[in-house]
This record gives sequence, structure tokens and C-alpha cells, in this order.
Amino acid sequence: MTATDAVVAAEVSDLDAADTTDVEEPAEDPLEEFRAALRSKPGDWYVIHTYSGMENRVKTNLENRITSLNMEDFIYEVHVPQEEVSEIKNGQRRIVRRTVLPGYVLVRMELSDESWSAVRHTPSVTGFVGHSHQPVPLSLAEVEAMLAPAIVEAKKTPQQLQKQQQVEFTDFYAGDSVMVVDGPFATLHATITEINVDAQRVKALVEIFGRETPVELSFTQIQKV
Repeated sequence: MTATDAVVAAEVSDLDAADTTDVEEPAEDPLEEFRAALRSKPGDWYVIHTYSGMENRVKTNLENRITSLNMEDFIYEVHVPQEEVSEIKNGQRRIVRRTVLPGYVLVRMELSDESWSAVRHTPSVTGFVGHSHQPVPLSLAEVEAMLAPAIVEAKKTPQQLQKQQQVEFTDFYAGDSVMVVDGPFATLHATITEINVDAQRVKALVEIFGRETPVELSFTQIQKV
């Protein structure tokens, strides 16, 4: 083999190695992953009323009933939408989990007389949202609006979370009407009832499923109207 042949062979070898080098896959979009999983799951999503503060107990009670009544093939999932928020108590900042929809629980199920009865007669459940015996399921867009924010938040990098926390105080006041611009209540109007400047959050009343519901929102989720 001549010197020229050796050089050509080496270049071809390098090209082959480059061709076989693993190409880094683009990062998956957590929202698209969530949407795909949502579309693939059986059943429809319904909303049930419960007493405020009893959401997690209802979830546990209903999951126990599903097992004891052998309803696993009809009632697939019970979900209490929650979010992690930063609060300041006794001068210390801490992260806590809070219910996004106080007084409501989401259930993915095949609606029948038996599954309806299993859910409706669970302790602390006061009824289905909508028609009491023929409730209307949520659209996938409505389910996404309620559940996706927590999925996206969990995937955020520390840099994104830090930037999110660096918000200047704006002139919100109790009694102000605001528009929600981010999160599960986006596009809804809200009335501020309380402001926590240190935590950069407000308590507000939002009309959900036909009744005013108290919720907590960050400054970044609202704007004046």
C-alpha cells in the first residue's frame, strides 16, 4: 500500500466512525408526551364535587371502593390536581404541595350505572359536576388545562425556576379584578381577596363549574384588566 492509499484509507475510516457516532436525540417535549399519553388512555374524565379539604381523603376512599367492588375495569384513575408552591412561614421559605382545584376531584372512568353508583356513594362525595345522573365528560383540552401545568413545572430546569421566582411586586390590591394568563385557570377572570407579597402570590375567587372557588395564584399568572 502506498502512502497515498494509506491516507485515503485513514480518511474513509474516520468518516465511517463519524457516521456511526450516536447522534444526540432532541429533548422530548413533556407537554407533547403528556398529550399522547392522555389520548391513548381508555375512558372519559369526569369531575366530582367534594368538601374543600377532603380531596385526598376522597381519592383514598374511592380507590378503596374500586378495589372492594371489583370496578378496576370501569374506573381507571382518580386524580387530585396539585402544585408545588413556595411559602414563607415564621420567616422560613419552604415548598409545599397544594390542591389546585379545592373541592373537586377528577375521575377517569367508563360511565355506567354501576360505576356512577360506586363514585357517587363514596364518603364525602357530594355529586358529579353537571347533570347529576348523566354527567358530561371533560374534553381532552379541559383535562390538559388542569393536569398539564404540574407536568410542565416538574420538568423545568433550576435556571427556569430561578427566573420564574425573580418577579417584581406589581400593584395588585384586594378586590382587584384580574385575568388569569397562565396555568389551569388561564383565560378566566378572578377577584383578588388576599395578597402575600413575600411569597408573590394572591388568593382569589374564580368561577369554576358554575360556582366561585378560592384558589391561589402567583403574580406571574395574573394581569390587571
